Amino acid sequence: MQPTNPNRISRRQFIAGSAALVTATAFAQEQAADRIAPRVDKVNIGVVGAGGRGAEDIKGCEGQNFIAMCDVDDERAADSFKKYPNAKRYKDWRKMLEAEKNLEAVIVATPDHNHAIVSIHAMKMGKHVYCEKPLTRTIYEARQMAKVAAEMKVQTQMGTQGHAFEGSRQAVEVIRSGAIGDVSAVHVWSDRPGSWWPQGVERPTDEPPVPATLDWDTWLGPAPARPYNKAYVPFTWRGFWDFGTGAIGDMGIHNFDTAFWALELGLPTTVEVKDVSGVNNETGPKWCIIEINFPRRGTKPPVKLTWYDGLKKPPTDLFQGEKRPTNGSLIIGTKGTLFTRTWHGGGEADDDFYVLLPRREFLGYHPPQPILPRVRGSSHHGEWLAAIRGMGTPLSNFGYASVLTESLLLGNVALRVGKKINWDATEMQAVNTPRADQYIRPQFRAGWTL
Repeated sequence: MQPTNPNRISRRQFIAGSAALVTATAFAQEQAADRIAPRVDKVNIGVVGAGGRGAEDIKGCEGQNFIAMCDVDDERAADSFKKYPNAKRYKDWRKMLEAEKNLEAVIVATPDHNHAIVSIHAMKMGKHVYCEKPLTRTIYEARQMAKVAAEMKVQTQMGTQGHAFEGSRQAVEVIRSGAIGDVSAVHVWSDRPGSWWPQGVERPTDEPPVPATLDWDTWLGPAPARPYNKAYVPFTWRGFWDFGTGAIGDMGIHNFDTAFWALELGLPTTVEVKDVSGVNNETGPKWCIIEINFPRRGTKPPVKLTWYDGLKKPPTDLFQGEKRPTNGSLIIGTKGTLFTRTWHGGGEADDDFYVLLPRREFLGYHPPQPILPRVRGSSHHGEWLAAIRGMGTPLSNFGYASVLTESLLLGNVALRVGKKINWDATEMQAVNTPRADQYIRPQFRAGWTL
């Protein structure tokens, strides 16, 4: 059980006390989300990756018109198919997009290596897209996602649910208000990969038969061909470089989001692996510690992010006597520290709210006036659906999400080249490190293009 936080107010107190201060934009956004359920003009949605995480995204958009569902594995998606028997079923997303002319929006909940290719094809057809995190597997793909979204003027949202939570948005406002002073250091950590999926392992050598329910070739998509193995599906692909982005891509996107957003960090200048368990050409390491440096923004000082995964954590003294959770962040300013004790800034439950440290210095502290829009029920999906109806803009849209994703994926580039990366964001290059190019821009197998 987390210790009682004397310097925070409860969610109920916060909402009651600040309701009159919510900006016109925030009020309009909340009202938009409030009208989603009863409206008859439901959004026509297609889902790519209807099983697994996709099932949760379907739940988040419940009440809409699901006209098509696609999954390469019939067994994995069986529950979603059963729940929506009238939705047309597909195994190949290309056939779904070509056939379903009435689709307005597409949810992409595939493994990382298929995010960009599915999303970009959908956006080029004028479809609004909700894509799971991380936005892409590579930096080039992330930039293309933002570019196409802007060109097609579609509504987009990356699946970082915490971005819509009350505590997260309040934490951003607290930091921007100057309550903790100027921030120059951020520490972010995760327990993954740990026991969640294997890393620091070699490619399996056995070649079992492909399950009858699985379309292995479409699952591979643009990735290099290799034999099927249960080491990859349905979830343990995350640690393999050809398919996933490891812990920093999977959980860094969540855990770093509050700090990145609040500090408006943009793209880093240098990235360096400070310690690592060992890394190979097949998977990410068992654990690593990476330093990512962001430049000065106007009068705001440079910021050093230290990332820890595989159950590595920041030094004990930085927690000022607080329990060190398995996921979280410390945003350290000249006047205090904002401590998020989970994978986001704060959720619906009071115990999920951030903590301001040292506690004694923030006794009686009240958050500033809200400046960010809120959505009813802190619904990340609801924010996207409201935007499709012309009400508001998703705050984790691909323009924002692509920059967050790129900044963290540079950690994987540094891991793979084995040296410090000096990042030229304009040229999208690691300076004097040509070996990095292959990890920045993917090479798709024949027949697959963005």
